Amino acid sequence: MFGVTINALAPGNVVTPLFAEVPEEQQAAQAAKIPMGRFGTPAEAAALIEFIVSPAASYTTGSVFDLSGGRATY
Repeated sequence: MFGVTINALAPGNVVTPLFAEVPEEQQAAQAAKIPMGRFGTPAEAAALIEFIVSPAASYTTGSVFDLSGGRATY
């Protein structure tokens, strides 16, 4: 036993400089499909990653953390 955990992050749309190149009309159409009604932020992704690799998640393994605002309507 080595204490290694294997987890993954499955992000949806996250507002980044690259995402800013997506036409506003397309952004609005995508946001309308997200149950949370908005896009994720890099800070939210970083916070979740920080948790996943922290001692607080040391008993969590084999998980995929969904950072999409809810994929139910995609």
